[in-house]
Amino acid sequence: QPYTRTRASIQEARSESMADNDDRRVPVTVLTGFLGSGKTTLLNHILTATHGKKLAVIENEFGEVGIDDALLSKNTKMQTDEEIIEMMNGCICCTVRQDLVKVLTKLAKRIKAGTLKLDGIVIETTGMADPAPVAQTFFVDDTVKSFARLDGIVTLIDAKHIEQHLDEEKQEGVENEAVEQVAFADRMLLNKTDLVSEPDLERIEARLRSIN
Repeated sequence: QPYTRTRASIQEARSESMADNDDRRVPVTVLTGFLGSGKTTLLNHILTATHGKKLAVIENEFGEVGIDDALLSKNTKMQTDEEIIEMMNGCICCTVRQDLVKVLTKLAKRIKAGTLKLDGIVIETTGMADPAPVAQTFFVDDTVKSFARLDGIVTLIDAKHIEQHLDEEKQEGVENEAVEQVAFADRMLLNKTDLVSEPDLERIEARLRSIN
């Protein structure tokens, strides 16, 4: 299948970049998952909790449920740029209206100038998005590749609804996004497990393992 070939090439490229233990580039986590899987809740936690890490959260503004505006205004320390907001806990919140590379380049310039230090970057994809194009950005664009490396793809999964997403029939030539998100994941976080029975959970876990 197409995604397995793309996934293999991304994993190979990432393995090469991680082989260098002295790699000082900023590690990037791509966060994916369908609407209702818990992405926004996780991102809100990253932006407000006292966890001691300085992370940049890049939110795709075409997403279904954005980061709460009230939460942002209450926790914003400083906004010097239309697309980049500094939070009280030291994290950075960025919105992507058009071009992911443009936002990443802005962060790269700040890091190079010494005005910003990051422990990591988290990029949210929209619920219907295949994570492959976002992942490939870190191997294709030279500016991005020079300051950041893809560390992993994390897929949040809604245990209650994942099977119906996986079973959804698509037109010929159109990939099932849920299958793509599971197949590309380095880590899967199974959420809302309290809403399904133990036998259902075992069946869901077995199915996810059969895909990845």
